[in-house]
Amino acid sequence: MGVRKGDRVAIYLPMIPELVYTMLACARIGAVHSIVFAGFSAESLCERIMDSQCSILVTADGVYRGEKLINLKQIADEALEKCREKASATVTKCLVVKHHALRTQNGDISNKLQTPWDAACDVCWDEVMGQVSEQCEPEWLDAEDPLFILYTSGSTGKPKGVLHTVAGYLLYTSLTFKYVFDHQPDDVYWCTADIGWITGHSYITYGPLANGATSILFEGIPVHPHVGRFWEVIEKYRVTKFYTAPTAIRLLMKYGLDPVQKYDLSSLRILGTVGEPINPEAWHWYHEVIGQKRCPVVDTFWQTETGGHVLTPLPAATPLKPGSATFPFFGVEPTILNEHGEELEGEAEGYLVFRRPWPGIMRTVYGNQERFENTYFKKFPGFYVTGDGCRRDKDGYYWIAGRIDDMINVSGHLLSTAEVESSLTDHGAVAEAAVVSRPHTVKGECLYCFVTLKDCREFNRTLVDELKRQVREKIGPIATPDFIQNAPGLPKTRSGKIMRRVLRQIARNEKDLGDLSTLADPKVVEVLFSQRCETAA
Repeated sequence: MGVRKGDRVAIYLPMIPELVYTMLACARIGAVHSIVFAGFSAESLCERIMDSQCSILVTADGVYRGEKLINLKQIADEALEKCREKASATVTKCLVVKHHALRTQNGDISNKLQTPWDAACDVCWDEVMGQVSEQCEPEWLDAEDPLFILYTSGSTGKPKGVLHTVAGYLLYTSLTFKYVFDHQPDDVYWCTADIGWITGHSYITYGPLANGATSILFEGIPVHPHVGRFWEVIEKYRVTKFYTAPTAIRLLMKYGLDPVQKYDLSSLRILGTVGEPINPEAWHWYHEVIGQKRCPVVDTFWQTETGGHVLTPLPAATPLKPGSATFPFFGVEPTILNEHGEELEGEAEGYLVFRRPWPGIMRTVYGNQERFENTYFKKFPGFYVTGDGCRRDKDGYYWIAGRIDDMINVSGHLLSTAEVESSLTDHGAVAEAAVVSRPHTVKGECLYCFVTLKDCREFNRTLVDELKRQVREKIGPIATPDFIQNAPGLPKTRSGKIMRRVLRQIARNEKDLGDLSTLADPKVVEVLFSQRCETAA
């Protein structure tokens, strides 16, 4: 299709083998893949295609998400149309996979999609695959040539294209996979993440395959067609290493022991968690019910930017503390700084930073080296700044406290408050919006939104539904707010800065607000408390 070394290829596929084939095809010929999670909206896909100037888009006709049939091709077409409207139409061809699961013995469900076809742009995967040689010479690359771009939410609202390179990233994912999961030749390994996120890149595709691991690729959700789905798959394939997110564990905890006890989980040897800090209650349930008190739990801390695990236990070698990511991986040097950039010794709490690079660290923000330096190195020169708060206990164990910047971790996925606020204020009725986090029993955190309406606009259920729909369409279903509250005014300092600390406390119904002397109008706080949401929108 004319793709050459250095060209960018956008991939918008569900969790099907063709997604992995496409990644490896790009890697083999030196093209740079940019995978966009198949739950993101047309607007999000368009933004990422434009930023990295992709020449090819690879998508599928449709996908089932539980019982819901989603027309992926239509979303992809909308994204390409948006690119054209913005005079940034770099995509020359759209390669379309016909999803085999939509073509069953009971008929061709794909007909329901009524997939539009543009012969000038669209190319059918099956047709072109039938015409090509099985031989493909690899492109020789330098160690520091780019391997992929993966977008992560930025605190400014514009996603950052995190760039990883060939050798360092492969070395680091290979090594962390081997040691953190104690990989053995007879293992059956299962990571439940989506490849649209960094966990899927590092610990479904590159890390396991570099070690020759036998992996499970799961296209589905934990509660469909029944709530024992995970445990059924573990029994069926005799899974030995299981890696999932705390949000999934909390979700499945709600259903009690019955769904678990129907299945034989005796094959399990190691359990892992990823995406957010795991609360001790969920850790104990995971360890005792799923691991039957005999499987070490590796609670891994890392980021899109780090490429692989940076704080993690090593199974059966590291004494565990429920909720702690324990110690750094080999070669990683964490430290904790206070607000003034001073290193703290012993027991301490502050900013988690790293002293020196490791092979898997990102190399730049694609097309914006200045943003890379400002985001990760400017606040504390000489250190890589994670953006997370952290506590070190008397035994030297590290405990991640969550984001310090304006990011929210929903079900293990970072969302930018600025991005959500921007999509809310795009609605004609909204004058101003502020978004904060509120604890959630399953997701860890959820979005609590305060909206100030323009004069003469009424706050009602219809408006709330419109705002939720707007966020879904602009960002994706994962960003749908749980709470939207009417805010006749927002708590601001005299200089006009919104005091998010106060909004977080209102969202959580914490009455002890501390010092409010810097507020321009303290009465706003009483009004907001009187109108706060008790139940989700």
